Amino acid sequence: MSRRRGKAVEEEKADIDLTPMLDVVFIMLIFFIVTASFVKEKALDVNVPDPNETESTPPDPNKQNILITVNSADEIWMGQNRIDSRAVRARIAQMFAENPQAIVIIRAHNKSSADTYVTIADAAKEVNPNIQVSLVPFEKE
Repeated sequence: MSRRRGKAVEEEKADIDLTPMLDVVFIMLIFFIVTASFVKEKALDVNVPDPNETESTPPDPNKQNILITVNSADEIWMGQNRIDSRAVRARIAQMFAENPQAIVIIRAHNKSSADTYVTIADAAKEVNPNIQVSLVPFEKE
């Protein structure tokens, strides 16, 4: 009988009490939840033009400007030609050399990604840092 009591005592000693560890985990969880609510995320301020505002009219795409169209599949078109994103800078440089007063107008579909717009705008700024880049949204496919 003493053998059984000995094993029972050994089994009892082998148990680890997890209550203090759970208390610490819950205290840490509460701490992180409370401090996370006070942390302000920094975001980019986007100035979106008011659609009801008639003062700022978009540039005329037929007026010797560089018109670049981006569809919903992020394909880049200049005129009737589809252009690879790596060739955009060379095409803008060529057209800007012909007309130094030209404005780069990007007609981007609402479902196109911002990365495509940024790629085109960066390419235009590489050609000439003073070049004006304008974004005109459109709904067509």
